This record gives sequence, C-alpha cells and structure tokens, in this order.
Amino acid sequence: MISSVPRLVVAAPSSGSGKTTVATGLMAAFAARGLAVSPHKVGPDYIDPGYHALASGRVGRNLDAYLCGPELVAPLFLHGAQECDIAVVEGVMGMFDGAAGEGELASTAHVAKLLRAPVVLVVDASSQSRSVAALVHGFASWDPEVRVGGVILNKVASDRHEALLREALESAGVPVFGVLRRVAQVDTPSRHLGLVPVAERRGDAVAAVAAMAEQVRVGCDLDALMGLARGAGALSCAAWDAAEVLGAAPPDPHRPEGPRPQTPDGLGYTDRPTRVAVAGGPAFTFSYAEHSELLVAAGAEVVTFDPLRDEQLPEDTGGLVIGGGFPEVYAAELSANEPLRKAVSALAEAGAPVAAECAGLLYLCRELDGQPMCGVLDASARMEETLTLGYRDAVAVSDSSLAVAGTRMRGHEFHRTVVEPGAGDAAAWGVRVPRRRLEGFVQRGVHASYLHTHWAAQPGVARRFVERCRTS
Repeated sequence: MISSVPRLVVAAPSSGSGKTTVATGLMAAFAARGLAVSPHKVGPDYIDPGYHALASGRVGRNLDAYLCGPELVAPLFLHGAQECDIAVVEGVMGMFDGAAGEGELASTAHVAKLLRAPVVLVVDASSQSRSVAALVHGFASWDPEVRVGGVILNKVASDRHEALLREALESAGVPVFGVLRRVAQVDTPSRHLGLVPVAERRGDAVAAVAAMAEQVRVGCDLDALMGLARGAGALSCAAWDAAEVLGAAPPDPHRPEGPRPQTPDGLGYTDRPTRVAVAGGPAFTFSYAEHSELLVAAGAEVVTFDPLRDEQLPEDTGGLVIGGGFPEVYAAELSANEPLRKAVSALAEAGAPVAAECAGLLYLCRELDGQPMCGVLDASARMEETLTLGYRDAVAVSDSSLAVAGTRMRGHEFHRTVVEPGAGDAAAWGVRVPRRRLEGFVQRGVHASYLHTHWAAQPGVARRFVERCRTS
C-alpha cells in the first residue's frame, strides 16, 4: 500500500523555541480552513496532544520510536491520519535530541526520516540577526536524510529585525514560511510536570488555542506550508489496525482457563462484551488512544469514569485501567470520594484485573501526601522536589493480568513523587535504567507501576487483560 498523506514535522533547535505554539496554531489554522487535520506528537508526552486535539477536533496521537520501535512509527501515523487532508507532527526537545545514549533513536529527526516528512524549523530569533543563517544552515546540513524545508521565525522584535533575519536566510537559501512577533506569552500555564492539561482548564485552553491559531494565521504563509506538506514522500506500509494486530498475534500459552459467562437464567451463554472502566477526568488525563482501541478490539466495552465526580464504578465493571495524570494536585478531592475508593478496593480484592500506571499507582496506595487513597497497595506516596524522568528498559518479573513473566517492554517514567516501598513482594518490572531495580506491584489481578508503556508495542497485553476480565 502506498500512501502520501500531506504532512509536516515542526522541529526546533532546542526546547522553548515555540514548537507547541506553532504546531498547535498550524493545526487550528488549517482546521479553520475546513481541512481535516491529523495531530501528532513525537515522544511520550501526554499533555501537548490534549491541546492538539482541541485545535484539530481529532484525537492527538504520539509517535515514539523508543516505546513502540521504529517499525511502528509510520503505521501508527497512517492509522491516525486516515481520511485527513494534512497531518502536523510536533517534535520533541531539539531536533536531533533522542533517547539518551541511543544516538538518533526517538528524536524528531529520526521520526521525520521514518515518515519521509519535510521539517519546518522554529527558531527563537530574539537574540540574533545574521547569525540565524549559520544556525539554520547547521541544522539543515547536519543530516542529509532530514529535509529542512524552511523556517518559522519566532519572537521577532520589529520590522527592522525581520528584514535582517530574512536577508541572512535568503543568502543561505532557506525559505521563511512565517514570522511571529514578540508578544505576551499565550496563556498556557505550566506546573511541576509541564503545561497544565486541557481537561483542567477547558475554557482557558480554548482561548489559548484560538490565540495560537491567530498568531499563526497572521504570521505564516499557510498556502506555502501546505505546498511543502504535499511534497512529503510516499509511505509504503499499511496503517496500523488494532483488530488486525490482535488477530495476527500468537496465542497466549498462559491464557487462563475458565467458563464462558452465562446468561442470568443459566440456560445459555452471553456474548455481551466485558466492560473495562478507564479512569478519566482532570486527575487522570494521561492515556494513549491505542490502549482503548486495543481493548475494544480484544472484545471489551470501554467506559470512562471520573474518580473526582463518580461515586461508583460503571455498572458491571469487569476490569479497571487507571492511567497517568495529576492525583497529587487533587489528593484531597480524590480522598473525599470515599464511596469510589471503597468500590475500587472491593473490585481489586475480588481479583478483577486492575492496570495502574503512575497516577494510578498513587491512587491505589494507602495514602498520598497524608490523604487516604484506595488502600489496595500497602504503600504510601508523597510529592518531592526531584524529577524522575526518562526511558526505561523493563522485563516483567511476575505473571500478571498484563504480561507473562519474562515479557520485555520499554517504558517511560515522568513524576515528582515517591512510593514506599517501591516494589511489592511480587514486583511488576525489573528495570535496568538508570540503575537495576525492582519496581511496582503485582497482587491478585492488580498490576501497578510507575512505568508508562505503549501497548501497541505488545498488543497481547490488551488481549490478556480482557481475557482475565472474562475469567476473574
């Protein structure tokens, strides 16, 4: 299958140059023209895709060559970009910055090459004039396989400043696709782990995205950028499909045996899908869209609930997924919802599968910053100043509702909390980086860990989880 979705990768020489403003603004500006825009983010970041979704009206998706492997980047991209007129991919960090010690792996440049996509370089021009040409020339020539199609200049002070920058770049032969003036920062407030998620500031987030769109609409040549996007190389792979990859996956030799669910009268079998409850709302905003898609493909009905508001789990919940987010910000409110905490505890006590990542791990602890949580795990959690951040190579230590012992996965940690103890009697993972250690908890059907993983890399995880829901 040959596909040529028009696409751009928005990169920068370093973090803080304005990638999010430009990428989000482009998504919103193209959408305002009536185009179907597919939004993507390089790397494991959960927050930017929320703003992308708001700008485009479509699910924001991540492209991570470390978590999923380089071979899945293009298929996952095509999955998200189906029936779209243009795709905009926001990069991560500086253009050539990837997984530590792994060369180009998972960098923006790496993903641009895998997608055969042209790059628009966003340059913070606030403290330079003619030197911008040397900077851009270096980035454009460093790797001949990366096609830097042009630049967008950010934080330009005046007409005179713009003229100097354009003159320098013209001599370097690099097109200028836009100029954004130095203005008051768009209202996208940050917190201890980056931008505040969209779900926590919906009205303000809408206004912020509108402001980004207006900056880009006024300052950039959208027609020229569309022309550049149409010049992207063809991709000769098929779009990722959750049902297809689950169907192609080998059978799980550790599949639990058990009776098929019967109808209430006991006279037959029901084909009703197993119901998996997925935590959402402002406290639990981190999840990859492919996780729910895989659960559905495995035969589950996915129902979202909000632990801040809902006092009971969805009716007939057979399994529970609690992803990442900011429970530390909402500890008092989560603690005050005692009926739901008891319901989660009872479900776990009954042996139902529970998959908890990072924020989910904290919610299952006995307490968080002194506030009572669900008490599923005999552990306490607290905020601290130190940021734990980075990719991890992991191996499953114990058989669980997610994985057979020995299963290898790659994950990502991103938190300012500590859980004590850091691992249960049966640990979830053995982690090699930054040091060898056991991490997380496996007990009954519970799998709880700090590690964020991408299930597209191991689709059997979703199938195993749903099967355990059916038989627990």
